[in-house]
Amino acid sequence: MVMRRVDLRSDTVTKPTEAMRAAMASAEVDDDVLNYDPTALRLETEMAKITGKEAALFVPSGTMGNLICVLVHCDIRGSEVILGNNCHIHIYENGGISTIGGVHPRTVKNNEDGTMDIEMIKAAIRDPCLEICYPVTRLICLENSHANSGGRCLSVEYTDRVGEVAKEYGLRLHIDGARIFNAAAALGVPVHRLVQAADSVSVCLSKGLGAPAGTVIVGSKSFIAKAKVLRKTLGGAMRQVGVLCAAGLVALQENVVKLEGDHKKAKLLAEGLNKIKGLKVDIASVETNIVYFDILEGSNSAPKLCKTLEEHGILLMPDSSSRIRVVIHHQISANDVQFTLSCIQVYILFNLSILNHLV
Repeated sequence: MVMRRVDLRSDTVTKPTEAMRAAMASAEVDDDVLNYDPTALRLETEMAKITGKEAALFVPSGTMGNLICVLVHCDIRGSEVILGNNCHIHIYENGGISTIGGVHPRTVKNNEDGTMDIEMIKAAIRDPCLEICYPVTRLICLENSHANSGGRCLSVEYTDRVGEVAKEYGLRLHIDGARIFNAAAALGVPVHRLVQAADSVSVCLSKGLGAPAGTVIVGSKSFIAKAKVLRKTLGGAMRQVGVLCAAGLVALQENVVKLEGDHKKAKLLAEGLNKIKGLKVDIASVETNIVYFDILEGSNSAPKLCKTLEEHGILLMPDSSSRIRVVIHHQISANDVQFTLSCIQVYILFNLSILNHLV
């Protein structure tokens, strides 16, 4: 029987804290579809203030949040959005911008740090003189921090530059900020400054912030008014949603300050993994709470390691046959990190001894 559980699959696996459960139980609620839920309004007001935007809207998920934002900006079917070829919207959101919104994705290669080359973004913008042939470019999307790049952060300077390009060509800029608070903590930059150039941002409450559910999207008052209609269309408008928003408020009050500690534990894990023979980690790429490591030898080695560790209560997520993703969150202790390193070390040494014996 497994007595200990260390869940490193994602920062979405956290359980609501006692403070969150208490806040949810006592939340003041009303009908949010009619715009009367006081706790939802408090959360939206607070998020708009933190991000420096005029207004905000609670939605059930990050996928819906990004979808709504793209559809508000690309309100004519056949519009085109420029986004990274390895970004979350393009890879992990069911192609919703196309299947539901009729929006055409035009991908630009993501660099290892999650950025897209500015000149490549410019080159991807369609020539309006040829709109009889081309879709019309209306939007650029960034992701910060960039999950598939290992949680790398986009700097203020880079984001501002993309914002300048958007303005130069009459486009809008959306930031998928599912982990924008992680990026802000890592860069030492306030969230509002980090997203200043953006016309809209989606902020997930249930990743690094540790709430059980929900995302808040922010933008201008007119943008949020349109977003509210789309939320209803997509089935995302809920009634006494303050029960969920209460947990989001606790997350903002109590968990933002824990992110820096999560990042330190991720670095500790990465450095420990890199010392284990047969494993490889790009230490420099570990900027926030996500760590990728490669197993250098063995067939289908990542799933095998994950299966063995699960038997000892450690849950990891294989990214490929030889690569594993680990995500730190506020419910992972430094002791959990050391326990995980010890178990991986034992596994690797055991398999190396078998291999040497066979040789």
